[in-house]
Amino acid sequence: MAMNSSYLNFKDKHILVVGDVMLDRYWHGGTSRISPEAPVQVVKVSNIEDRPGGAANVALGLAKLGVAVTLVGVVGQDENAQVLQKCLEQEGVRCRFVQSEKLPTITKLRVMSRHQQLIRLDFEERIDSLSQNEALAEVVKQALPEADAVIFSDYAKGCLADVSNLIQLANKANVPSLVDPKGNDFSIYQGATLVKPNLLEFETIVGACDTTKELEIKAKELKAKFGWDALLVTRGEDGLVLLDRDKAPFYLATAAREVFDVTGAGDTVIAVLTAIFVTSKRFVDAVEYANQAAGYVVGKLGTAFITADQLETIMFQRTHSKNFGVLAPEALLQQIKLAQVNGEKVVFTNGCFDILHPGHVAYMKQAKALGDRLVVAVNTDASVKRLKGEKRPINSLEHRMAVLEAVGAIDWVTWFDENTPKNIIELLSPDVLVKGGDYSIDTIVGAEHVLSNGGEVKVLTFLDGYSTTSIIDKANL
Repeated sequence: MAMNSSYLNFKDKHILVVGDVMLDRYWHGGTSRISPEAPVQVVKVSNIEDRPGGAANVALGLAKLGVAVTLVGVVGQDENAQVLQKCLEQEGVRCRFVQSEKLPTITKLRVMSRHQQLIRLDFEERIDSLSQNEALAEVVKQALPEADAVIFSDYAKGCLADVSNLIQLANKANVPSLVDPKGNDFSIYQGATLVKPNLLEFETIVGACDTTKELEIKAKELKAKFGWDALLVTRGEDGLVLLDRDKAPFYLATAAREVFDVTGAGDTVIAVLTAIFVTSKRFVDAVEYANQAAGYVVGKLGTAFITADQLETIMFQRTHSKNFGVLAPEALLQQIKLAQVNGEKVVFTNGCFDILHPGHVAYMKQAKALGDRLVVAVNTDASVKRLKGEKRPINSLEHRMAVLEAVGAIDWVTWFDENTPKNIIELLSPDVLVKGGDYSIDTIVGAEHVLSNGGEVKVLTFLDGYSTTSIIDKANL
């Protein structure tokens, strides 16, 4: 997938987050002695840190991206609710909390010393009140008309006990709903647009998956059973798998290179996934961006966030890495296989491309429009000499490939030394073979191989008035 900067333009986009909001509180201090009262360490607290947690962390991640976000959840009528709201609002999150007189704001207190967690104390009670469910639903109903999407962030604390009704409200408002689920009953998420369990959560529902094929079968069955458009299973170091409508499963290797802390990685995935989906309308693109964002945050210590500028830089570096551009035929074969496994259509064309002109560029754009990836195979210098004569090529193979690599429509550039591209076509087995000129399909080299593998062969015309020969003749005048 080529990086599309418009996907990171969140102007006028608004996402609603609904779920279990929490306050993560950290007491930091040094330990230098044992208590005389009991055999425990004494921590001299020197710093207190408050962070939004749970669904509030998802909302904060969206705000860091530059997305307008409204957060709906249940809090107590206490000081911790005020602290949580202040933390969020100073980052631009609009809070519409349902306050409870009987329940405390869910708070997780961690005592830390020298970057080690000594103990965690949880202050919480499950939300079971019918009146609070009704109040929450009313707030969601009021917020949906201005939302481009809604995230339901379920931490099994009771805020989403009536999530089935909330999904129905979203569907009636024609607002896509994306769910980060919890628990052993996924029927409550029936009718959602996308559900994103991790592998453990997924296998809790469908049972252990010993093979990739078994995972695919069970995922398709689960998606169909509950009427989801898409299902995304995150598998830690094994990457992600997306089932999007009736398309072939899309596999993606994890983007993480070094993992320092997985805290908040799931929140990052659902936040970035939803943000990109509201601009691209394509889950496959949204998953790629979310995967890169998760790879970034797990490489940081503690809860980390990613901005749109950082994500744009990461995606630019990725699309300009050696997975794309000029590749040797054998290395390119592996990239093509991966693209085809993920349901992408690979288009192939070839030529000398000695002097690139507007006719070539227009031709490349036409060829790219026939699929998802475009491969251009270039004759080597020796091959060009045999075909065009001793005075050609004007530009060396290295220079010709460098120019082609810069053409936006082209994903990969490679080379071949024979007079015809027959061998490289049979090696790469593209889905679409394209040739420019006055050819008939039965005279195109490689056509028989592509057609016998279920592919297509297309003949395109160059832009009139341009040719390499005429440019060379004019230069010699």
